[in-house]
Amino acid sequence: MQRMGMMIGIRPEKIAEYKKLHAETWPGVLDRIEKCNIRNYSIWLHEGEQVLFAYWEYHGTDFEADAKQMADDPETQRWWDICMPLQKPVTTRQPGEHWAMMEEVFYHDAPL
Repeated sequence: MQRMGMMIGIRPEKIAEYKKLHAETWPGVLDRIEKCNIRNYSIWLHEGEQVLFAYWEYHGTDFEADAKQMADDPETQRWWDICMPLQKPVTTRQPGEHWAMMEEVFYHDAPL
């Protein structure tokens, strides 16, 4: 399992719309996330800074192939067509990124 995170800005006037969309995420989009070996996916909002942070755990063996499968899915493409205009990509993202991938610098898992 690999923990992954990414971030992006959000247009302040679109925050309420973004929250509503994600409170009613389409079942097909959720199904595709699961089929692409992604678990424990969450998106966090820092409203004051207008920043979204996404975290998930990848349980597959080929993230690039699974990411392509997700990107090629017509329902996911329609979902992204609605969500992307609400977002504001950061200027320091890598070429080809919409959300900017982040490096994990600390993790601690205390035993139960």
